[in-house]
Amino acid sequence: MPRRSPTPPGNLFDQMMEILADPPRAEAPPVVPPPVFAPLAAPVSRRQAARRGASLPTPLPPLELGGCGLAELARLAAACTRCPLHAGRTRSVFADGPATAELMFVGEGPGREEDLQGRPFVGRAGQLLDKMIAAMQYRREEVYIANIVKCRPPNNRLPSEEEGAACLPYLVRQIEIVRPKVIVLLGATAVAWLLGKTGVSKLRGHWHEFQGIKAMPTFHPAYLLRNPPAKKDAWADLKMVMQALGKPVP
Repeated sequence: MPRRSPTPPGNLFDQMMEILADPPRAEAPPVVPPPVFAPLAAPVSRRQAARRGASLPTPLPPLELGGCGLAELARLAAACTRCPLHAGRTRSVFADGPATAELMFVGEGPGREEDLQGRPFVGRAGQLLDKMIAAMQYRREEVYIANIVKCRPPNNRLPSEEEGAACLPYLVRQIEIVRPKVIVLLGATAVAWLLGKTGVSKLRGHWHEFQGIKAMPTFHPAYLLRNPPAKKDAWADLKMVMQALGKPVP
C-alpha cells in the first residue's frame, strides 16, 4: 500500500482530524448522564412550597456587581462565601483571557488542577480545549475562558442548584464586561444555566442567544475525551463559530 505524503503544516482540517484520532484512555470512567434541572425556571413561592410539603432554602443576599470591573470581580470571587464550595477550595478560579476577547468559552467548574493553579481548563480537558482553540485559528491568550462556578465541587461532581445560583452573578457580570461576539457553551451545565435548556445533543449545531450575544452549545472537552467519535460534531459546531467570526473555514 503506498504511503501517504506528509500532511503540510498549518492545515486546520488535518489538525482537527488528528485531534479526532486521539484514542480513548483506558482509565476513562463510564459516561454518567447529568441530572436534569432547570435553574432558570419560574421560582416557587413559599405558599406553593408549603402546599407541596417542601421548604425553601434561605434566599441568597443580592450581589451588587453593576459597577465592578474584572479585577474587582476577581477579588470578590476569591473572598466569596455564598455557597459551601468555598470551604474546600485551594483558590478560586475566576477566568483566563483578555477583556477585549471576541470569543468566550464557558465551562462547568474547576477540577483538581484548576483548583491548584487558579486557572480554568489546565488539566487534560484543558489541553484538548487548547487544541480546539488553535484549530479555530486563535491563541488561548486571545479568548476568554470562564466557568459557571468559581470553586471546585468535591470529587468534580456537577454544581448543585444552590452553588450555581450563588456564583452565576459573577459570570453574568463577566459577560457584560467582555461582551464577546460569540459564547461557546461547553457541556450541559453551561447550557442549563445560561440558556435554561437541557439536551446538548439536540441543541448543538444551532445558534442560541444569551443577552443578545450569539451562543453555540457543544460538548465539553472532558466528554470528548471519553467519547472521541463526538469530536466530529464538536468540530462542526466550532466551524460554525469560525464562520460567524469571519475566520476562513477549512
